[in-house]
Amino acid sequence: MARRSVWVQMQREAERRRREAERVARALEREQQRRAKEEARQRARDEKEQKRLYIEQRTHEAEQLTREISDRVEQFQGFLRTSLTVDTSFDIDALKDQPRPLPFDPGDLATPIEPPAKRLPPPAKVLQRLVPGAKARHEQLVTDAETRYAEELARAVQAERDRQGALASAEREHETFVHDEADRVARQNKEVDAFKDSYEAGNTDSIVTYCSMVLAASRYPEGFPQQHRVAYVTESRQLVVEMDLPTYDIVPNVIDYRYVRAKDEIAPKARSATQRRALYADLVAQITLRSVHELFQSDRPGYVESIVFNGHVDAIDPRTGQATHPCLITLRTTRDLFSGLDLARVDPGACLQGLNASVSRNPSELSPVRPVLEFNMVDPRFVEDTDVLSSIDQRPNLMELTPGEFEALITNLFEKMGLETRLTQASRDGGVDCVAYDPRPIFGGKVVIQAKRYKNTVGVSAVRDLFGTMQNEGASKGILVTTSGYGKASFEFAQNKPLELLSGSNLLYLLEEHAGVTAKIEPPKNWSQPEEKSSSEARIETTPGLGRHPEVGDSSVLSFGNDQ
Repeated sequence: MARRSVWVQMQREAERRRREAERVARALEREQQRRAKEEARQRARDEKEQKRLYIEQRTHEAEQLTREISDRVEQFQGFLRTSLTVDTSFDIDALKDQPRPLPFDPGDLATPIEPPAKRLPPPAKVLQRLVPGAKARHEQLVTDAETRYAEELARAVQAERDRQGALASAEREHETFVHDEADRVARQNKEVDAFKDSYEAGNTDSIVTYCSMVLAASRYPEGFPQQHRVAYVTESRQLVVEMDLPTYDIVPNVIDYRYVRAKDEIAPKARSATQRRALYADLVAQITLRSVHELFQSDRPGYVESIVFNGHVDAIDPRTGQATHPCLITLRTTRDLFSGLDLARVDPGACLQGLNASVSRNPSELSPVRPVLEFNMVDPRFVEDTDVLSSIDQRPNLMELTPGEFEALITNLFEKMGLETRLTQASRDGGVDCVAYDPRPIFGGKVVIQAKRYKNTVGVSAVRDLFGTMQNEGASKGILVTTSGYGKASFEFAQNKPLELLSGSNLLYLLEEHAGVTAKIEPPKNWSQPEEKSSSEARIETTPGLGRHPEVGDSSVLSFGNDQ
């Protein structure tokens, strides 16, 4: 009975352990399932967070691209306004190079060679001296040590001599460098002083260089060309600037960027062609006004009374695939007129209209306009003075021609331009009139052209006379050609009128370009002229020509005179 009771207890204990094991196993399974579910939920949370962060990153990228576009457009729109607070005058003295300290740095050569230490063997001890041959060996060791010391000392002495020699050589080279640098600084500063004196004296080349430096120092956004050419017409105190403008591609073709989740891509939103054209036209207008503003503001001595600005683009014509350099904007304005503008408040496009600028109707398609004055027509090579070898200069001097020769030369010029002329009688001042005709429909018509040999600046009265002659003849345009130049009053009178004024350098250019005549203009010392008169009494009747000249374009009345 007792054994049976023990057996029952053992079975019960085994059953209890089994149930406990099953309970532990179920608990462990439930814990594993709980952990698995928690890990799955955590993975889901992590994936969701990673997806959120990814979307946020991509959205931020789109926003950053949009900000860059917006900042660039904002920079373009404020291109003129931000420049108005900057003093554009160029400090010529800033070109000077200030002497800088050039201390001599000898480096390792400054450290003397340390003499070698004399290392002799220690004296032999008493017991060592008792050993046979020990004394001789010790003496030999001392002798070897003395020999080594002598050799090391000799090398050290030679090394010290070499160091001192190298140090002296380095000092001489440094002195030479310091002297050469001082000479260079002195020469450069002397050249700067000479340039400053020349500029303050009103030298033409120095004025051109100064104005070119002003334009070069102007800060432009990345991607803007900064090529330009500058010329100065002394007689009329007129500055002629030819500047390269950025191409149409400078205006962003995107208005903003957005992240599209469905496609996982940053999609651009295109800027309309109308918006791009408007932005580009506004930018061109701002560049023009800013450049003219910088030049007038920096001209403290007042050498420049008027500015001709021609804005070109260097591009590839999509219609032909050929390189082209069309003029997109051209402007002639005077200091007085321009100084009356409040550039911080103007609309650039409207301002140019008020200044009678000629602007391309479609600059994005490189539609050109005709410059009010071609830069090549004031190229310095046409008006440079002759040197001491002028006696062998074979170029005809327009000021030494007889009235008949001068008339024939100018008549030949306009015939080469595509006009047909014939001379009649001369006027009281030695001039003649020419009426030429451009047979083109719509654009054709009569143009009065008068040419006068002047030594001094043409007075505004001659321009008024031309305008009166043009009205009397019923012509659509008047052109005055002179061997000298024009003043501010002449350009102001011609403003808003169908008048074109060509100076002596322009005349020389036209003669070489169209008549193949390389001439010069040098008034003789005894040159004198009658009182300026209207030259409308005489006339050359002309018949329609077979061609036309782009600078003339219409029909003309031409008068030649020997005046101032």
